[in-house]
Amino acid sequence: MMSNYKSYVLLFLTTVLMALSCEVLLAQKSKPLNLPNFDRKRIHFGFTLGINSMDFKMDQDLRKVDSLTALKTDSQSGFHIGIISALHFNKYFSLRFLPTLAFGQRNLEYTFEGNEGRSVVIKQVESTLIEFPFNVKYRSARYNNFAMYLVAGAKYSLDLASDKSTDNDVPELEQLVRLQQNSYSWEVGFGFDFFLEYFKFSPELKYSRGFDNVLIKENTIWSSPINKLQPAMIMINFNFEG
Repeated sequence: MMSNYKSYVLLFLTTVLMALSCEVLLAQKSKPLNLPNFDRKRIHFGFTLGINSMDFKMDQDLRKVDSLTALKTDSQSGFHIGIISALHFNKYFSLRFLPTLAFGQRNLEYTFEGNEGRSVVIKQVESTLIEFPFNVKYRSARYNNFAMYLVAGAKYSLDLASDKSTDNDVPELEQLVRLQQNSYSWEVGFGFDFFLEYFKFSPELKYSRGFDNVLIKENTIWSSPINKLQPAMIMINFNFEG
């Protein structure tokens, strides 16, 4: 999980450094201020796209299943796309609504020790999420065509790929780790606004963590050792606003 997160942070920082380099080069040419009336508009619209890494914050008790010696999560890369609606209170604060469609996957890796040696079983948990985040954004004072910002808020997520209604009365190896369809999360992040000639480009790094336990408890060897699963996600967003 941690190495995957580090790669996402590295990609985000690389994008920001490239954008900053372009900003510095353009500033040296004494170009006029881009989008000078941007802050005078009360409402802005745009779109966002990016990549994500879905994971779980897990509370476990391996004693509930004989021969189970290890259980860990393995985050996988996904992607998302959404719409931006921003209501500006002033040039520093705004309320943002970002309905988003996100695709991703998390793997649960079970390690068993038995008479025949060690065996590893991986259970894939796929998600197709429709998310409805509400964020408050605080932006720094604009310096030429550049500004920094922080975001914080909460979101509701609907998992279209939830197996909540799936019959799990199947052979043991075919049984699923089932999740609730609805969840609520908090999220925080930061980013940079680059005011270009025709639109504003904003690379953003954001992290979210679920409030509730999304695991559907069942008497199987896959769900019994898990006390709680809370969804977590790190996102790199590329926002475009006009």
